[in-house]
Amino acid sequence: MSSDNMQAATSNAAIATMTIAGREVPAAATFRVVNPATEEVLGWAPDATRDDLDAAVAAARAAFPAWRDTPVDERRRLVRAVGAVLRDNAAELARLLTCEQGKPLEAARGEIEGAAYWCDGICEIELPVTVHEDTAERRSTTRHVPLGVVGAIAPWNFPIILAIWKLAPALVTGNTIVLKPSPFTPLTTLRLGELLRGVLPPGVVNVISGGEQLGPWMTSHPGFDKISFTGSSQTGAKVMASAAATLKRVTLELGGNDAAIVLPDANVEEIVEPLFWSAFQNSGQICVASKRIYIHDALYDRLAEALSEYARGVKVGDGLEQGTQVGPVNNHQQFARVSEMIEDAKAKGLRFIVGGEVPEGPGYFIPLSLIDNPPEDARIVAEEQFGPVVPLMRFTDVEDVIRRANDTPYGLAGSIWTGDPEAAEQLAQRIDTGTVWINEAHYSSPFIPFGGHKASGVGVESGIEGLLEYTNAQTVVVRKSQP
Repeated sequence: MSSDNMQAATSNAAIATMTIAGREVPAAATFRVVNPATEEVLGWAPDATRDDLDAAVAAARAAFPAWRDTPVDERRRLVRAVGAVLRDNAAELARLLTCEQGKPLEAARGEIEGAAYWCDGICEIELPVTVHEDTAERRSTTRHVPLGVVGAIAPWNFPIILAIWKLAPALVTGNTIVLKPSPFTPLTTLRLGELLRGVLPPGVVNVISGGEQLGPWMTSHPGFDKISFTGSSQTGAKVMASAAATLKRVTLELGGNDAAIVLPDANVEEIVEPLFWSAFQNSGQICVASKRIYIHDALYDRLAEALSEYARGVKVGDGLEQGTQVGPVNNHQQFARVSEMIEDAKAKGLRFIVGGEVPEGPGYFIPLSLIDNPPEDARIVAEEQFGPVVPLMRFTDVEDVIRRANDTPYGLAGSIWTGDPEAAEQLAQRIDTGTVWINEAHYSSPFIPFGGHKASGVGVESGIEGLLEYTNAQTVVVRKSQP
């Protein structure tokens, strides 16, 4: 966030506060938060200083011993209480989320309720205790102990549920946390921090906000034992390098350029709607969105027309307006990037089947756009667009399409659309990604591990594997008698 956006807290717009050690903490400086549908100032968020960060880390460190020693059933009860707070305040939080992120109100409500469900689900997972040896001579057991203080850096596309993906497992396993939302979407997370005061022991969850400098301060801060980051692969590499200086543990959920493969036996009428939303949900701003759609030549023309016709019937607009299905892109930086990719496609002579004309006027609105069979080296194919502009590509040979799908530095997820799901399972094993869906996309669960291959991440979130990311293994060996 540039210094031009920093203002004293004197605006009539809402002014949020940070939560440190269970108390309200204002800031000497603030930055503005813009509604992406109107480009009007929605509110002001605290711009944390290094002293604020130090105070948050110190509060988390002071709270850690008691929280670590709190029985796990009590920790689970309190994490479920976080979920209850989300549910009880879903209407308020969803409206605020729509105003700062842009997504339709119904989708925002779904994100809040999904985050509450995640709190409950994570609490049902048991950490393993492994007995390796139990003889008359000795007993050796491995259990999993918390790391300490976690720094959680959440993104702007799903600010609440992806924050909870970090908060819930960190707390259940006995860690304390300092949570930083994106400077583009800080208000809902800060409000959640306010609502949690008094629900959790002071210092267990601390919520701070700031501009572009706060993330690097966190990743290099010696008081963190782990950084959990969701964002771009480029920034993830910087996080990993910064964390290495103090040997912090890291979990990195990074970018993707997911391929959807439509086989010739797929039913066009059945897959049009789910395939469309696999690409365009949240205005395409999903790390696991279908960003490249490969369609067998036998179905290409029919499916391309069906997707285009479906797109023409989808309402794009302000997320608060009745009937809106797709909102704006979240911020001006991303709007400019996606607009540039559209202009690049035009300059290269690529044909838009639908969309391609960015409207004038307020709001970061990008039209739902489909591009007809661009070459593999086109920017719209090779790069992660993170917006509602999607290339459709023809293929005739399965071996060729698997090669093309894997020819990317990313490896987050992908999907296969077919009339023979059993055969597709064999094909899925040849796709170099952390997740492959068959005849659907975006399904996730607190019980299923999620992570990327290659440049799409380090470590996993959710499932037992995700919980273990917030722990160290500790083996205790007891000598019972002398040999």
